[in-house]
Order: sequence, then C-alpha cells, then structure tokens
Amino acid sequence: MIAAALLSVGLAGCSGAPAPAVRSAPTAPPKATTPAPRVPAGHAPTEAFAVGVRQLKLNRDGDRPLPVTVWYPARGEADGTPERSVAAATGRFPVVMFSHGLGARPEDYQLLLSRWASAGFVVAAPKFPHTGQGGDGNVLDVLNQPADVSYALTQVLALDTKAGDPLRGRLDTERVAAAGHSAGGVTTIGLFTAGRDERLDAGIVFAGTGLGVGTAFAGAAAPQLFVHGEADEVVDYAAGKAVYDAVPWPKAMLSLPKGDHGRALLTDGKALRVVSDTTVEFLRWTLYGDAAAKKRLPADATRGNLATLDDHL
Repeated sequence: MIAAALLSVGLAGCSGAPAPAVRSAPTAPPKATTPAPRVPAGHAPTEAFAVGVRQLKLNRDGDRPLPVTVWYPARGEADGTPERSVAAATGRFPVVMFSHGLGARPEDYQLLLSRWASAGFVVAAPKFPHTGQGGDGNVLDVLNQPADVSYALTQVLALDTKAGDPLRGRLDTERVAAAGHSAGGVTTIGLFTAGRDERLDAGIVFAGTGLGVGTAFAGAAAPQLFVHGEADEVVDYAAGKAVYDAVPWPKAMLSLPKGDHGRALLTDGKALRVVSDTTVEFLRWTLYGDAAAKKRLPADATRGNLATLDDHL
C-alpha cells in the first residue's frame, strides 16, 4: 500500500528520527535520446548579490494555507545574510520553487537557498499545511503537494506584473526550476511525472524517491540533478538511484559516499559547499543557458573528494 510505503520511508525533513530504509523495485533504463533543454544560450551573473527575504500568505482552495518564504537578489553588500524586505537588485532573475522535508520549514534550508539567491535566482519555498513543522504529519498529503507548488508558482510569477510589488519586473517568468528535499524531493519528482508542470525547465531532487508519484517522466526535456547520500538512513540510496535511472532527459547524480539523509543541506561545512556550488552551476546552466557553468560543474562536484558525479548532461 502507498500509505504504508510512504510512512516507512519517514521522509524525515531535518529533524525526524531515522526510519527503516525503503528499496524501490528496479526500473528499466531510459529509452531514446530526447531533445536538448529549451532554455536558450546565455550568461549567468558573475557577481554575488546581497539577499533579501520576504513572506507571501497564500491559500489554495481556501483550505490549504501555503505561507511562502521568498529569497531574492537584493541591492547592497553581498555578505550572505538575508535582509528582510530590502529592495530587489536590478535585473530579471529565474525562479526556483523549493519544497521542504517532513516536519521541516523553508527557513531550515536558508543556508543553501540564500546561496542560490546570491547567485542570481529568486527562490520561493512554501510551507505545506500537513507535512510542515506544526502540521499533523500526514505523509500521504505529499501527494497533494505538487499541485500546491504549481499554485504557488502561479502566484509568485504574477508578482512580475503586479503594480507596486517589490519584485515587479524582476522575475524571468520563462525560466523556472523546482527543487526539494526528502518529502519535498517526492513533491519535486511529482512535478515532472504525474503532476507535470510544463513551466518547469529543470529539477533538483535531494534524497528523494518516486513512491506515490512514479517515474513516468513527461513533457518537454527538463534536465535533472539528483543529490543523495550513500549512507542515507531514511531514503535508501538505491531508491533515489532507481528514480534517477528512469529519467529520460539530460541528468546527473551527485553522490556523497559518507552523506546521510540531508544534514549537509542544513549545516555549513565542506559538504554543503560542494552541494551548493554544484547546484548553483546546474541552475546557471539550465536557467541562464550558461555553457561555461555546465563545464565547471564536474570540478565543483568532485572538489575535495567528498562526492562523485554521474554526468549525463
């Protein structure tokens, strides 16, 4: 049963106790070559930005409150510390939707997400009504979360033309990615399978599995980067690898031999720097069309011998 399987995964976000590992059944290798990504060639910003942060109060269908934390490139000195409601930097910036893990909050991932914003991306992260911190912990509600992300994305993109909004004219609404950790990784996979959102150009899956959302990737080619610890005590590495193997598009998998379920995403250190630098280069390539970033990606991924990269980009 899906319920039993998802509950056994645990999808522990950042603070839950380890749960028994789940192993997915083997999947067939990807079939045929597919078209190249649709984002045209370009250049990502070379400077680091200051980071602003703000909150949006959204609610889907009146009964699914979705407060969204938004980190964005801002004016001022790039010191890495997000500043609330500071003016946005000049330019038009791609959008990344981020989904948290079970029992977590968007701000738990601020170290990583603010680095994405500093590199020139607007990052929007909803807190889900049942799987977020303080919710009832209903793991099956993960299956409703791809639709939550799509709804939140529509509202975030609308800010680009909203009179008086601080992000008016600052969003590149044609360049969008989705990312997520653990239960948020399931959510992100779902946005490219059963709940395919055709606005998405790329995806990043941290410690994710296809339980409940499947591996029937659909729509236009959207490059995928999977990040998974080989010592993951919650979502078995083989389960994440099985989903990765099923991706029919350009893809890469960053594997951390000593990595667990995701503490590297939450605590500053060498592992987080490898993960953040690798994901930034991936986003620069997929959302800005920056070919130089794609070339740098393997070196960033393997720096310090903390990770390996299976590269099919």
